[in-house]
Amino acid sequence: MKTIRADIKNGTFRPVYLIYGEEAFVRTSLRNELKSALAGDDDMNFMMMEGRDVDVSQIIQFGQTMPFFADHRLVIAENTGWFKKEPEGLADALDTFPDTTVLVIVEESIDKRSRLYKKITKIGYAAECTRLKQDALLRWAARRIGAAGKKVRESTCREFLSMTGDDMENIKNELDKLISYVGDREEITTEDVYEITTRQIQGRIFDLVDAVAVKDRNKALALYYDLLTLREPPMKILALIARQFHLLMQVKEMRAEGIGSAEIAQVLKLRPFVADRMVRQAGRFADGELARYVERYLDYDAAIKQGDLSDRLACELLIVSFSG
Repeated sequence: MKTIRADIKNGTFRPVYLIYGEEAFVRTSLRNELKSALAGDDDMNFMMMEGRDVDVSQIIQFGQTMPFFADHRLVIAENTGWFKKEPEGLADALDTFPDTTVLVIVEESIDKRSRLYKKITKIGYAAECTRLKQDALLRWAARRIGAAGKKVRESTCREFLSMTGDDMENIKNELDKLISYVGDREEITTEDVYEITTRQIQGRIFDLVDAVAVKDRNKALALYYDLLTLREPPMKILALIARQFHLLMQVKEMRAEGIGSAEIAQVLKLRPFVADRMVRQAGRFADGELARYVERYLDYDAAIKQGDLSDRLACELLIVSFSG
């Protein structure tokens, strides 16, 4: 990423850039930065192609043509699947493009064994856009808040991220809502976060399990009905509740062995702030309680598969029995 931004700053571009990886927000940002630097509003020297049915010969023909009253021609090809089924002739055609042509390929996943990938890394640059780690996400969110003229405590920012998850596009949207909500006030508080931030489904499941832990049946059912309103399938809700209980069992066992939150996060592949919250949540359940809940889930799951219960009723009965 730094390499692409350095090229933009210096005004010296490579023939081809590959932008790939699971973090869609970063992929889109880099693509747009290259588009702004190389083409701006110039539609005559810019081509955007998307999907698995793009016409590669059209891209090659466009790329081989000199720019018209401009310094560059830019082609952006996105979500093409070229690294699963490589397009015939493209790798060789890259050598025929004039220095004024830049090809930008944007993909979620690639195969580094492909000939096209090897060609790109030889003559151009490949940037992998991975999910940011916790500290990097905190810094990124804090910078956006600071740029808006607001302040936030680290503990509040951590709580915010525990609700939004680690998808940067979702975080950006929730930050925009939060900043707008506080208006002229300088500091964003934890109360603001709770008031305006939309929890992702995993966060709602966490709240539901919290309500079960303190035997708050009304709150647990209200959260369940909220999920149904959001069109989440009951079977998915059941599976996520069961997964949460299973993780909590592991967390509780590891804590009993004296293992700390940092190691738990590493072993269970959890974000550190998620692991911290799960340690606190696991402590709310008595010994053996989580195992009984998992066994009860398996009974209800079997009843659904045998046709004895609908998935919606099974989920309601499970929540009622857990929180009673």
